[in-house]
Amino acid sequence: METVMEDVKEYNWREVKLPSLIPVVTEPELERETGERRRGRDILIAVDHGPNSKHAFDWALIHLCRLADTIHLVHAVSSLKNDVVYEATQRLMEKLAVEAFEIAMVRSVARIVEGDAGKLICKEAERVKPAAVVMGTRGRSIFQSVIQGSVSEHCFHNCKSAPVIIVPVQEAGDESVI
Repeated sequence: METVMEDVKEYNWREVKLPSLIPVVTEPELERETGERRRGRDILIAVDHGPNSKHAFDWALIHLCRLADTIHLVHAVSSLKNDVVYEATQRLMEKLAVEAFEIAMVRSVARIVEGDAGKLICKEAERVKPAAVVMGTRGRSIFQSVIQGSVSEHCFHNCKSAPVIIVPVQEAGDESVI
C-alpha cells in the first residue's frame, strides 16, 4: 500500500481591512490584573453571500462567542483578480464585523482565499487553530450531497478543528423533507 501525498502548495489570499471598532482599554490599576486571566478563543466562521451562511454567523454570535473571543471570517472565491467580487466580499465582511462587535463584543479578522472552498477552509483552520469552525449548509439530502459535493461535508471529514455545521431553519409552512 502506497501513501498518497496531497500537493501542499501555498494558496493565494488577501486580508480584508476591517474598521477598528474596539475601544482603547486603560491599563489595569492593580498588579494582579496585569496577567492575562483568560485568553479568548479563536473561532473560524466560513461566510459567503447566502442566507444559510448568515444564519450560521448569527448562530455563532448568539450561542458560541464570548467576550474575549476573536472571530476569523473566511470567504473562498474562485479568483482574487476579480475586483467586483473582492469589493462585494469586503463590504460583506465589514458589515459582519460591525454586527459581531455590536452583538457579541468580539474582535473580527477577515481573509479572502482563492481556490476550492472546502480545502481552503481546512487549511485556514490548520493555520488559525480555532476552537471551532462554524459554517452553514444548504440542507440538501445525503444523495444530493454525495452527487454534487458539499463544502460542509468535506470540512466535517477533513478539518482538524471541531466543525460546527448549522443546518438551515425550515419555515413553518415548508413541507419539504431534508
